[in-house]
Amino acid sequence: MDTVLIRAAAADDVEQIGTLWEQLVDYHVLLDERLPDAVSNGGRRYARRLYDKVSDEYSRILVAVDGEKVVGFVIGMIVDLMPDLFQQDVSGFLADIFVLPAYRQRGVGRRLVSELVSWFRQHGVQHYEWHVAANNTDAIAFWREIGGEPLMIRMRAVVDSES
Repeated sequence: MDTVLIRAAAADDVEQIGTLWEQLVDYHVLLDERLPDAVSNGGRRYARRLYDKVSDEYSRILVAVDGEKVVGFVIGMIVDLMPDLFQQDVSGFLADIFVLPAYRQRGVGRRLVSELVSWFRQHGVQHYEWHVAANNTDAIAFWREIGGEPLMIRMRAVVDSES
């Protein structure tokens, strides 16, 4: 039986989430060296930004816990994309999600997303979006399995220095 529980994050969880975030960044950099690395103490800085989000009515942080250990997290928020310019439905943004490798393929990520979607639904959100690294084939497969489909493709070009 799986001992992993999904619950709303508390202020006491944010330091552990910061540590997991550093692992998320490291993983992305390994996938593609063009992705940005964390600054020194990036995990602690990330954690500090989460303290206010824990109680923010427009944000939701969920954690997957095994005992006292945070083994995964997801962060979502309700977004407002310039309503004076665009007609839009209430939408959500899934900012970050990470599950420790030892807990993957056990439904933890799917449960985190499902709980976030329930929260979105309660707040009238019509759809939600996220970013996924182009080289992260496992994540792309995960998102496709739960109904994700490409909407826009973010591209990049290098600005060459003039000689």
